[in-house]
Amino acid sequence: MKRYLLFLLVFMTMIKCKEKEATLVSEIYETSAQGNKLTPITTSSSGDADFSIVLHPEKEKQTITGFGGAFTEASAYLLNKLSKENRDSILKAYFSKEGANYSLTRTHMNSCDFSLSNYSYTPVADDVNLEHFSIQEDRDDLIPMIKDAMAISEEGFKIFGSPWTAAPWMKDNNNWVGGKLLPKYYDTWALFFSKYADAYKAEGIDIWGFTVENEPLGNGNNWESMHFSPKEMTDFVVNHLGPTLEKNGKGDLMILGYDQNREELKHWVDEMYRDEVSSKYFAGTAIHWYESTYDYFPKELQYAHNKAPNKYLIQSEACIDAEVPKWKDDAWYWKKEATDWGYDWREDEKKYLHPKYVPTYRYARDIIGCLNNWVDGWVDWNMVLNKQGGPNWFKNWCIAPVIVDEENDEVYFTPIYYVMTHFSKFIRPNAKVFDLTLNDPEIMAAAAKNPDGTIAVVVFNPTENQKTFSLKLGEKESNIQISAQGIQTLTINNTIN
Repeated sequence: MKRYLLFLLVFMTMIKCKEKEATLVSEIYETSAQGNKLTPITTSSSGDADFSIVLHPEKEKQTITGFGGAFTEASAYLLNKLSKENRDSILKAYFSKEGANYSLTRTHMNSCDFSLSNYSYTPVADDVNLEHFSIQEDRDDLIPMIKDAMAISEEGFKIFGSPWTAAPWMKDNNNWVGGKLLPKYYDTWALFFSKYADAYKAEGIDIWGFTVENEPLGNGNNWESMHFSPKEMTDFVVNHLGPTLEKNGKGDLMILGYDQNREELKHWVDEMYRDEVSSKYFAGTAIHWYESTYDYFPKELQYAHNKAPNKYLIQSEACIDAEVPKWKDDAWYWKKEATDWGYDWREDEKKYLHPKYVPTYRYARDIIGCLNNWVDGWVDWNMVLNKQGGPNWFKNWCIAPVIVDEENDEVYFTPIYYVMTHFSKFIRPNAKVFDLTLNDPEIMAAAAKNPDGTIAVVVFNPTENQKTFSLKLGEKESNIQISAQGIQTLTINNTIN
């Protein structure tokens, strides 16, 4: 009888624990070096926890704008080289509810390094009123890709444009690369943005906003660029771009300043938000991650937020740069073997920022670090590249989450695609990021509450050890196992009592 009662007590305790867990965590998805790829799993554990995550949804932070990637001519060109079946599978993987469900995207205005050649929508010199403005160059590849993505996306997505450079005839060096915009063409260049929005709207594509200039500090004079100082960009926006958009009935388009690496953020936001007039025109700040392969610059992000707490702070570009993709080699993406531009070319005193790194770690670390430091949008670079890491007219090879062999009509979804999806699929626009307490310095985590009340928690374990953690929300608690070298998204439904 005693043995029976003991068995009954243990059994009822187990049932109670399972019920407790079921009421907290609805679903768990994991991507790991061991082979999980956004795989639904059940890893509840009755063992002791190695660390704990305590959720504080009452401590709300920023509102999410979205997650996504960039429409480039390179990606669009490659999609057109594939069979309809593979083209559709890629676009659905990015934009359907069943896939990554991207909600925030970027594209280039005029050509960029990931174009097939240099081109401009304003090819006629001294056309100050842009009477010959045309987006014809985008009609074969770029516009069809965007339209097809729009047709797949049930909830829609925001798209912002970024120019790499004005046409050479508007610049002081008459070149695609480097140089500055001539003052006599400031109004012409401001009109360019308005014409672009009109032209795309005529194609059925609504532009949400712009960055003023991609990488205004330059890119080493390698591919399309045009230089601005913080003051020059702010003056251009205040005296030309902002008023021109207002005059043409486009004052609701978002203007994002800066659009380069985070280390210089302080200088730019100080100038962009120098007074009420400049603050009126700048909707927010855009940033890149190329300053370091591991440092996400939390102090700089916090400074930018505190300078303008009601403005957007959007990561507008990121990729594994200076690498030819590894084809169908998942293991490489989980190893500390990638190098970036700074590994070879950075000045000696800053080389420490660019060691070899793990590609999947870099994405997970940066996105979580950004979410926990007031960034509200995170946009990857090319959605699709080929086995060479192009096409790219400058031969600036990079890696995209999806790699294709256009000659043999093959598609490879790299582990990076699944890392991106851990965030984009489960943390939706207008979600509220909130605080959490985490007591293991080796682990990273971020959490957000979606508009429908569901909560998404992303946990990143870069260690070589499987770990168990307790996830706590109020009086409820679950013990969860996460794989070594693993990323998990846990969802908590909105019926929690």
